[in-house]
Amino acid sequence: MAPRPPPTPIEIQVISSMKEVQPDRWDALVQPDDPFTEHAFLHALEASGSVGPGTGWQPVHLLARQGEALVGAAPLYLKHHSYGEYIFDWGWAEAAQRAGVAYYPKLTSAVPFTPVTGRRLLTGPGPLNEPVCTALISGMRAVAKTTKAQSIHLLFTTEEEHALLVSDPDLIGRVTHQFHWHNADYTDWEDWLGHFRSRRRKEVRRERRQASESGARIRVLPGHALAAEDWAALDRFYRDTVQRKWAQAYLSPDFFSHAREHLGHRTLIFLADEQGTPVAGALAFQRGRHLFGRYWGCAPGWERLHFELCYHRPIDYCIEHGLSRFEAGAQGIHKIQRGLMPAHTWSLHQVAHPGLARAVREAMVHEGARIQEEMTLLKRHGPFRRDTTGDGSG
Repeated sequence: MAPRPPPTPIEIQVISSMKEVQPDRWDALVQPDDPFTEHAFLHALEASGSVGPGTGWQPVHLLARQGEALVGAAPLYLKHHSYGEYIFDWGWAEAAQRAGVAYYPKLTSAVPFTPVTGRRLLTGPGPLNEPVCTALISGMRAVAKTTKAQSIHLLFTTEEEHALLVSDPDLIGRVTHQFHWHNADYTDWEDWLGHFRSRRRKEVRRERRQASESGARIRVLPGHALAAEDWAALDRFYRDTVQRKWAQAYLSPDFFSHAREHLGHRTLIFLADEQGTPVAGALAFQRGRHLFGRYWGCAPGWERLHFELCYHRPIDYCIEHGLSRFEAGAQGIHKIQRGLMPAHTWSLHQVAHPGLARAVREAMVHEGARIQEEMTLLKRHGPFRRDTTGDGSG
C-alpha cells in the first residue's frame, strides 16, 4: 500500500482590504449566527471610512489557504491606540509607559467598535479546525514581527477558541462579562415576565405602559424597509448619543448610508415616530437565531423610550420569532433589572515584553477571580423569582 502524501501546507496571506477576497469565499468560513464577521459588515466599515487611513484601524486581515482552497481567515488590524475595543488595556499601556517600555503599535483581532462575542479565527461553521487556527496565530505573530507590533489581542472570542488557545504559553487568557438574554423556550412575553418577582414585573409593565402612552408609534422594521430619511435619523440619533456621553463617534456618516444599501438584510430597527417624524430608534443586527442591539438615540424629550426600544421590544421580538440569544452591547448594570443576566466574555493577549507579560498574566488571575465574584453577586440581585433564574440557565 502506497504511503499517503503529506498534507498540503497551509499558507498565510495578508490583505489590506476586504475587497481583496471574494465575499462568498470569506462568508463560507463564518459562523451562522454572526453578522459582524461577514464580508459585508467588515467591508462596510472600510468602504465608509470608519476604519482605514486616519482612523487608527489599519486592516491587515489574514487568509489561510491550503492549495486552491480558502480554509481560514481572521479580521486583524494594526493600531496605535486602544479606542473602540471595549476590552480595556489602558492600564497596561500606562504601566508600559511608566516603565519606559513600548506598547504600541499593536495588533487587534476583533470587529471594530463592536463588543460582541464571535469567532476571531474563522475556519467554517463546524468545530474549530485546529491546524488552521495554529496557522492563523502563527500568521499574526509574523505580522507582529514585520510591523514591530508590541502585542497581539484577540477580543470577544468564543469560549471554544479561548479553551483551545489559552494553553499556548505565550497567550494570556482574560475573562470579563456582559449582560445577555437567553431564551428558555418562552411561549410569549407574559410567560417570560412571569419569571420575575412581583415588584420587578410591575416596574417593567410600568415602563412598557409609559412607552405605549408616550404618543409615539413604535414599529419593528427590517433595514431594507426603511426610507433614506429614517436611516438619516438613525445616524443623527447615534451622533447625539455620542455627543451627550462625551464619547467618540467611531462610525462615519457614510456608514449608515452604506448600511442602508448593503446591510439591510441583516439589520432590524426598533423605530418610534410622532406623526411620521422619527423621534427615537435602536439599530440591531440579526443573523441566524441571534439578535444584537448596537446603537440607540432619540430626539430631546423622548429618553423614556430607551428601555422599550433597547430591551423590552427586542426581547419580545426574540420570543415571538424563536431567537435564542440577545446581546445588548457593553456595560450597563441597569440591564440586569430588565432580565439580561451576567455572561462571560473571553479574550486572549500576547505581550512582547517579558516583564510586562508577567505582570499582565498575574493581574489577569486576580481580575478573573474578582469578575467571577461580581457575576455571582449580580445574579443574586437579578429580577427573577427565587424558584427560577429566568435566564435560560436552569
